Amino acid sequence: MQGILEKNLERAGTLASFAILLVFWQLCAMRMGAAYLPSPVTVLQKAVIMFRESIGGNSMFAHIGYSLRRVLAAYLLAGVLGIPLGIAMGWNTTVHKIVNPVFELLRPIPPLAWIPLAILWLGIGEGPKIFICFVGAFVVFVLNAYTGMRYTERLLIDAARTFGATRNQQLFNVAIPASLPSVFAGVQNAMSMAWMCVVAAELVGAREGVGFIIIQGGDLGDVPMIIVGMVTIGLIGFFLAVSLRLLERMLCPWRRDLNQ
Repeated sequence: MQGILEKNLERAGTLASFAILLVFWQLCAMRMGAAYLPSPVTVLQKAVIMFRESIGGNSMFAHIGYSLRRVLAAYLLAGVLGIPLGIAMGWNTTVHKIVNPVFELLRPIPPLAWIPLAILWLGIGEGPKIFICFVGAFVVFVLNAYTGMRYTERLLIDAARTFGATRNQQLFNVAIPASLPSVFAGVQNAMSMAWMCVVAAELVGAREGVGFIIIQGGDLGDVPMIIVGMVTIGLIGFFLAVSLRLLERMLCPWRRDLNQ
């Protein structure tokens, strides 16, 4: 009974926060004027029109699909390369000594700083957009996998060794499962980073994608169009984050039990 009450209160709080946001938005729109900040109703009407009509030769759903395709390609590649590298850095001292100095040198460089080089190396097609997303997600994957391995309880490793576990058994049966919460935190953060990067990458030389929608709105002086693009980015990012949290609950059921 208490659990149901807590869930209802949580849902009510969520609805209340959105209601407050809409009211604040409406008040700001009335204060600033429609030319600078359109009202929520105006933006909603614009969204209906945009999802019905073609924009730059593609439907709104097609633009979303282009952005998602770029993000998923970069995200999967970054995960396949970044998670094993982070685990290796956290588990093996030699790998850590070799890779960590270079990683720490490159890690502070913002993904957007790579745009000129990406265009120079890969042209203005899909390559640079995927590359920028890859850079942003790769760093997050490596960092979280590395952190999870480095902060695994040594007591667990020592207990496995005491019971005769080999080095590989200690890694695959103890260390990696113990580091999964940190790895999944990286999985979620990497998706957010890749999604933010693709929008920025599409602001340069793109003819399709959600970032292109925002640029198109700016070129036309269409403020509602810009805001529809921004809200679309936020909603897609939200649904991606929720999907990854559900995946974490499936693969790490003990985390769900601890949170209850």
